[in-house]
Amino acid sequence: MPPFDRLLQATAELDTPFAVVDAPTLWSNADDLVRRAAGVPIRVASKSVRVRSIIEGTLQRDGFAGVMSYSLAESTWLVDHGVDDVLLAYPTVGRQALLDLVADERRLAAITVMVDSTESLDHLDALLGTDHPTIRIAIDVDASLKLGPVHLGVRRSPVHSARQARRLAAAIERRRGFDLVGLMFYDAQIAGLPDSSRAVRLVKRRSAAELLDRRSLVVAAVGEHATLEIVNAGGTGSLEITGQDPAITELTAGSGLFSPTLFDGYDAFSSHPAAFFVLSVVRKPARDIATLFAGGYVASGPTSRTRQPTAAWPEGLRPIGTEGAGEVQTPLRGRAARRLTIGDRVVMRYAKAGEMCERFDRVALVDGDGTVEQLPTYRGEGKSFG
Repeated sequence: MPPFDRLLQATAELDTPFAVVDAPTLWSNADDLVRRAAGVPIRVASKSVRVRSIIEGTLQRDGFAGVMSYSLAESTWLVDHGVDDVLLAYPTVGRQALLDLVADERRLAAITVMVDSTESLDHLDALLGTDHPTIRIAIDVDASLKLGPVHLGVRRSPVHSARQARRLAAAIERRRGFDLVGLMFYDAQIAGLPDSSRAVRLVKRRSAAELLDRRSLVVAAVGEHATLEIVNAGGTGSLEITGQDPAITELTAGSGLFSPTLFDGYDAFSSHPAAFFVLSVVRKPARDIATLFAGGYVASGPTSRTRQPTAAWPEGLRPIGTEGAGEVQTPLRGRAARRLTIGDRVVMRYAKAGEMCERFDRVALVDGDGTVEQLPTYRGEGKSFG
């Protein structure tokens, strides 16, 4: 954990609630991601950051190359601000964003659009017309583990096998206006799953072995119909595992820069939280309860306690189960609450990474000497991409 007294002293003049990022920990985390990738370039996952200046600062560091975006409108915006390599991680149906893409040669050269079916191609043609300029395309290949009827991983692409990938690649090859240049494999059941039990570790090992074989088969099958520039895989939680696969050309990471609570509990690396938000005590309904203003910043995903924010400092505070983190107030209980008074500050951690920045216009980047730089988030730049 960073020294909270330094962070709080540096931000003492800021009104709560506000977001704060500890710069030394942030850049140490970036270096650790590069170490774990062992020479494989890392693409920065923008949805896990959502602060353009931090994305740009990360790209200036050795070991990082390109951005993985989550919205086509975001992709064109990043390119217009100087990013020259963007892989869109999800299919798009945004008409205006597609028109903006094909209207500019620089955007067309820098952005690779994700598809997972011929229906995706049909939709792009329907929006743009079949005579649109050539669009760089990548196929999202489902990287989940299937054991009979059991599906372990996220529900993403309908393309799972080498045969399915070859069929889609052949269809793209026959279509005017599309250039197939890449593949993506996101192994959520490895990268996004802490090592919480022996069973989880077994599943992760089994899935990694299965993917090692299947990725090479898919790459070979698609290579019969395209020259692949990009074979993207992995995430913060699987860099050292996925990075050993000779079939890939790059990895992706973003959450590891901020290290939210969902990335605690991995065997291969230690979590070093760099991003927080700060709330103030506004009432004391009981001796061992401190109620904070705001704080209902619950992360996306399956609704559970793991998606709630948690108190990082002072230690020993926990949410009240009947209330949780609230839109206007968040009561916390514990022995530490006895020492808190009205106006005191509590440092909170978010469950996921970049989502926190949708709640704040700025983040306070605090350097090692206490210097504070206010950085606009996407929201602070007037951008909301979903």
